[in-house]
Amino acid sequence: MARMKFLCDAERCIECNGCVTACKQEHEVPWGVNRRRVVTINDGVPGERSISVACMHCSDAPCMAVCPVDCFYRTDEGVVLHDKDLCIGCGYCFYACPFGAPQFPQAGAFGMRGKMDKCTFCAGGPDKDGSEAEFKKYGRNRLAEGKLPACAEMCSTKALLGGDGDIVANIYRQRVLTRGKGAEVWGWGTAYGPGQQQGAPARQGS
Repeated sequence: MARMKFLCDAERCIECNGCVTACKQEHEVPWGVNRRRVVTINDGVPGERSISVACMHCSDAPCMAVCPVDCFYRTDEGVVLHDKDLCIGCGYCFYACPFGAPQFPQAGAFGMRGKMDKCTFCAGGPDKDGSEAEFKKYGRNRLAEGKLPACAEMCSTKALLGGDGDIVANIYRQRVLTRGKGAEVWGWGTAYGPGQQQGAPARQGS
């Protein structure tokens, strides 16, 4: 059975926020809730890097450990989901999650902010797959349709990878092995042949 995981390649992320937009569009996420966000460190200075962050669907999820009503559960594919019918909006998961994944649609004291919302890996929720009730509470169930998360599919540079953890790890491992340094960080020589400079067109017949 596949174990679904996300991985973001910081060397490829260009902070376009396409993943954020794709998620909100696909699931009609309410205003004020961001299931996915892009975080940038060293903004505007050498060493700047961006990374797309959402629920990482941890194998040992801290949100599951602290929830007093046990609204979290893990699917056979390793996706961590929650039952909004059980959620009491206490906010424990919000403080326990190191990625800031749990979101609340309203401001105010916990318990009055409404039901918690988070990334579902496009796997819906406990309601019937593809049902109107499922979409209204959790968004579209793309995994049931045989598709991958919309954020990963819409990433223009393929920095954000989502799917079977073993396959994702192999893709990233291969990138690291073929990735160069400096001007070669994007694998220019690998793509266009040795001796080619970035920005210089390859000669015909070379």
